Amino acid sequence: MPDQTIAQALLLGVLEGLTEFIPVSSTGHILLAGHFLGFQSTGKAFEVLIQLGAILAILSVYAARLWQMLVLLPRDPATQRFVIGVLLAFLPAAIIGVLSYKIIKTVLFETPMLICVMLILGGLVLLWVDRWARQPRYNDITSFPLSMYFKIGLFQCLSMIPGTSRSGATIVGGLILGADKRSAAEFSFFLAMPTMAGAFAYDLYKNYDLLSAADVKIIGAGFIAAFAAGVLVVRWLLGYVSRHGYALFGWWRLLIGSLGLAALLYLG
Repeated sequence: MPDQTIAQALLLGVLEGLTEFIPVSSTGHILLAGHFLGFQSTGKAFEVLIQLGAILAILSVYAARLWQMLVLLPRDPATQRFVIGVLLAFLPAAIIGVLSYKIIKTVLFETPMLICVMLILGGLVLLWVDRWARQPRYNDITSFPLSMYFKIGLFQCLSMIPGTSRSGATIVGGLILGADKRSAAEFSFFLAMPTMAGAFAYDLYKNYDLLSAADVKIIGAGFIAAFAAGVLVVRWLLGYVSRHGYALFGWWRLLIGSLGLAALLYLG
């Protein structure tokens, strides 16, 4: 990674922060942008490790609520049940992510055409789900049935394919299973915390010995940019989807996927 510039890292970090929590696939955007910029990271570690910035962004925004949950956890059954629900949702991706780590990093991450196709397919799904007339049954993330938490976790496993979107998969899963638009997005936030922290820790463990001082400098720049952009998006998103839904993100996926596909075909 030593040939990469701080400017590229900052650009990709902002892109990570802006896209991590909206259903457009941050990894897909970063991998496509990196492909066209000629950005190569050691072991594809940059694309995963800068997620720490986005993790800290959501932790900072939800700090008061998380502290309240921590205080209530020993004695409040509702809080205990919600924490169990988040862990149930996290479990499938944790297992599949470890088992399929090598193929994800060495095959799927290296296939820009696949990313574009998944962006387009995911956009079509998001537009369909957003217009679906089903009446929501749940508007509070703490009241989902335990089985629903686990099923949303199964949806999250689809995001192992870059271009699918972790938040997109969990949001679509939540909507299909009966959550309203706001609670589907909010639960995606909470599920992001263990999922992204786990991915960060596992990728750091796998690539620690390969990273140089230059790599750390580039990753640090991307991390800072991702944190700043992530805070802005987390504060804005819930209000937006409550009023307008997810159609904008579906159309954005179609646009980026189509442009990327055209560019790849044109450039050969």
